[in-house]
Amino acid sequence: MRGGAGTTVNIIGAGLAGALLAVLLARRGLAVTLYERRPDPRQSRPERGRSINLALAARGIRALESAGVMEQVRPLMIAMRGRMVHELSGASALQPYGQREHEVIYSVGRADLNRVLIEEALRHGNVTVRFQQQCLGVDAATGRLRLRDLASSAEHELPFGTAIATDGAGSAVRSSLAAAGLVTVREQWLDHDYKELTVPPHAGAPALETHALHIWPRGGFMLIALPNTDASFTATLFLPRAGPTGFAALDSAAAVTRFFAQEFPDAVPLLPHLVEEFAAHPQGQLGTVHTAPWRVAGQLLLLGDAAHAIVPFHGQGMNAAFEDCRVLDELLERHDDWQALFAEFERARRPNTEAIARMALENYVEMRDTVLDARFVRLKSLAMALERRFPDRFIPRYSMVMFHPEIPYAEALRRGALQAQLLEELDAGGGPDAALAERLILERLPPVV
Repeated sequence: MRGGAGTTVNIIGAGLAGALLAVLLARRGLAVTLYERRPDPRQSRPERGRSINLALAARGIRALESAGVMEQVRPLMIAMRGRMVHELSGASALQPYGQREHEVIYSVGRADLNRVLIEEALRHGNVTVRFQQQCLGVDAATGRLRLRDLASSAEHELPFGTAIATDGAGSAVRSSLAAAGLVTVREQWLDHDYKELTVPPHAGAPALETHALHIWPRGGFMLIALPNTDASFTATLFLPRAGPTGFAALDSAAAVTRFFAQEFPDAVPLLPHLVEEFAAHPQGQLGTVHTAPWRVAGQLLLLGDAAHAIVPFHGQGMNAAFEDCRVLDELLERHDDWQALFAEFERARRPNTEAIARMALENYVEMRDTVLDARFVRLKSLAMALERRFPDRFIPRYSMVMFHPEIPYAEALRRGALQAQLLEELDAGGGPDAALAERLILERLPPVV
């Protein structure tokens, strides 16, 4: 496989991960056929219910660079330099993500990014994309893929040969493998759902500061907003499904209006279509998917959300899937058979995807609650000061995840725990103690390799 020529790979799902993977494999000379349930994104409107925009960070950028597509993607990116935290009082303040010029994350439109990746994949003569082909499942025993042509409703089967499933959190491939007893799946659903709303431009200009991710944290729930290239923002409400401050209680226009006026008064003027959009837009679920194993011999591999979907609160779902693609591409260099490749890929990635799944859940609590806590702000300031003083040893966990793709997620989780304990000890001492900080860091935190 090091050369790749003559080998065909079937990719099930031509979303972001599937399209990027097609580009990477095509560059190695592999023939690729993509099967996608949705219509051609170059000729249709985005599917409702899917996140309109996503956060692109260093891991995703590194993968896009390895595929040679960053120049096409760059015009889609809007830099977000920090969290603009909106308090109930109406006051707001920016909490920077990092302290260096490049330490930003980017808002990028899902549909536009998918379109760029599809176009780049098709630029290679060895890539074919078959749209409106709904995967109904796979039969690993016979090596057959079952599809429904949504244009004609006709069902058909074909041999899948070597296949990679990138068909998302609701993966039909994963479900059929689980039904056949070939993988086990645990779906850990959050008791919070989400709903997207729109902050349109005001007099042709953005209604909010463009270069920030806006958060209205309210303890058990929150509203966020990410910028779009058309000067609008996509706002997302994260709320419990049940309870007095849950979606179930917002069962009328009056209840929605009252809730927003009470909890997000400064956001109400930004949402002129609040009641109509709240009624019309779908209520999405949030959860973590744990699958084992991710592969069936050398026949079939689950990748990205199909293998390890996570909640969106660290902005790493897309980035982790893109990192999957990059790692698989790099492993192709030293493997001559798919079975060994798939096995090494899972060994390499599983500890890291489990780590980011955990950190994403922890970040939800931070975003909706602790960003307003004085102690959190104090410890964050201390962490940044330590990073300035010991840049090769102390890197805040958030920065390791978002800005340091050379540091695996699992290592970010491990070092992050050590650093959190160190911060606790320094804070308990009544304030920064330069000598104590230096001693603890030199003792406990070896330089980052």
